[in-house]
Amino acid sequence: QVQLVESGGGLVQAGGSLNLSCAGSGRSSSNYAMGWFRQAPGKEREFVAAINWSGSMTYYANSVKGRFTISRDNAKNTMYLQMNSLKPEDTAVYYCAADPRSTWYTRYRVVDEYVYWGLGTQVTVSS
Repeated sequence: QVQLVESGGGLVQAGGSLNLSCAGSGRSSSNYAMGWFRQAPGKEREFVAAINWSGSMTYYANSVKGRFTISRDNAKNTMYLQMNSLKPEDTAVYYCAADPRSTWYTRYRVVDEYVYWGLGTQVTVSS
């Protein structure tokens, strides 16, 4: 089993920054591809960013490209999401997820592809 715990959320003004962390524990979590998703009230969970096990491949949703940066430190079993130039529409609960399967490379945007999930951290951006 893999346990994931998000942290770093909070309230920030538009234009501000936050850095989310996702700490993993359990079997081989540092060998898994990982991703960030978010869910706003009344909306479906959506893809934000993803990173392969080594960090050599990263992907972003168009809505965050150029503003958010995903990274990971496998020695610390931790993944990060640096969020800059935040907008009110970025307000959501942010979830991290991990996927041990090779199908991730073609399905990294798909919620159902991920096997392990954290409980989420709230990000609120005020206008």
